[in-house]
Amino acid sequence: MTSMYKLYGRPGSGSLAVQIALEELGVSYDRVWVGNEPADIAEYRAMNPTGRVPALMLPDGSIMFESAAMLIHLSLSHPQSALAPQPGTNRHAVFLQWMVFLSANVYEAVLRMCYSARYSVRGDVDAEAIREKGVADFRTHVGLISQGLGPYVLGGSFSAADVYLYMLAGWYSGDKTDLYRQFPKLEAHAKIISARATVVKVEADHA
Repeated sequence: MTSMYKLYGRPGSGSLAVQIALEELGVSYDRVWVGNEPADIAEYRAMNPTGRVPALMLPDGSIMFESAAMLIHLSLSHPQSALAPQPGTNRHAVFLQWMVFLSANVYEAVLRMCYSARYSVRGDVDAEAIREKGVADFRTHVGLISQGLGPYVLGGSFSAADVYLYMLAGWYSGDKTDLYRQFPKLEAHAKIISARATVVKVEADHA
């Protein structure tokens, strides 16, 4: 049987959240690890010109990138899954708000934490200062979203935004004990999401 989707990623990358969403949907999909050899990267770039993971092949064979866009698209394409509120409602507006916020702010802060030298023409000379600012911005951003966790991003309803937040918060490079001490709702959220069967399965695949 032909799989409905094909997800290209790497262990521990942004493909984690998308794979969890596919598991939540219960759809058939193939998971493909993208190699790091020059030939593998060249082949992948021919399909996805950004060269970044993840990429998602849709049922018609077209390719999309950007993990947040994938989560939103999958949620809308499978409304029975309830991974997002009904489009056109105020709750869906809030869902979109947090998805864009996580992508534009939290994800960006993670990149500055993890790839600091890339953000300066002087490379490693400025890396530590960039990393420290990334950490500070990350904490500010997750602090804002954690204020409204109850226990999920949208209150009492699980959504794709929770999968995205779980992945991004898990990438924090500092002391998570200290992070959770400051934001206990974030820790409670991580515990709830990590206990889901879909998350356990995908985390094991990425381990």
